[in-house]
Amino acid sequence: MTEEQKPRGTLTLRTMAMPADANPAGDIFGGWVMAQMDLASGISAAERAKARVVTAAVKEMAFALPVKIGDTLSIYTDIERVGRTSITLCVEAWATRARYNKMEKVTAGTFIMVALDENGQPTPVPAE
Repeated sequence: MTEEQKPRGTLTLRTMAMPADANPAGDIFGGWVMAQMDLASGISAAERAKARVVTAAVKEMAFALPVKIGDTLSIYTDIERVGRTSITLCVEAWATRARYNKMEKVTAGTFIMVALDENGQPTPVPAE
């Protein structure tokens, strides 16, 4: 991994791609990768908001490389913006190839999370 190929943000979630997550060709379903990214976004945003959060939007996401069975998927999150009730995160998914111990960026996206109060209504994100 070269210097310009470093993950952006904080390692938030790591998991292994398993056969149940794959299509018959051995590629992991994009929806599974996106779900892992959503989980990581929720962890990071909830810690920052000190509240429950939900996904409001996902944008600018494209799959550059496949994830294969046995790869370790690492999700990195970086908070780009904190609004009144929302948090915008840059989320990157990197696969460490099981056979080669090589880490490659497979996709990235922008996730917008909204903080909710105990009644499920949007609530302000506290200042740091």
